[in-house]
Amino acid sequence: MYTIGQVSAMFGLPVSTLRYYDKEGFFPNLERKGNIRYFSDNELEALRIIECLKKSGLEIKDIKQFFSWYLKAAPAMKKGKHYLKPENQLLKLKSRSFKKTLSLLKFKCWYYKTATKDGNEDAINAMLPDKLPKNIQELYDKWRGCR
Repeated sequence: MYTIGQVSAMFGLPVSTLRYYDKEGFFPNLERKGNIRYFSDNELEALRIIECLKKSGLEIKDIKQFFSWYLKAAPAMKKGKHYLKPENQLLKLKSRSFKKTLSLLKFKCWYYKTATKDGNEDAINAMLPDKLPKNIQELYDKWRGCR
């Protein structure tokens, strides 16, 4: 068992981040004695997964979804029933994240090309947020999470 300070030092993370992860439900079986959190090897493994997924570009909300699928899959596996494979869901999340990033990059390329051609950003700013050319509006909406 490790205290939050020990885990913070082991992973190079602020204590506030570990508290946030706990608040978000990543450590459902975290042991507490009084106000002190004690991390077991299970929580350390969850933390390794969280940090790895963050480095792959996933946002916390997507990592939470992954954990949700993973936890749902475990009981189904024990019963031998059909279940969602977490690794397949992870690929879908990564794909969504990459598409969002690609939309941002394409939008920004258009933005800077147009602003450079016009000599300023006035025309673009007048079109934001919902009067852009159709193909650019789609990129903008995907990037902003509207679609």
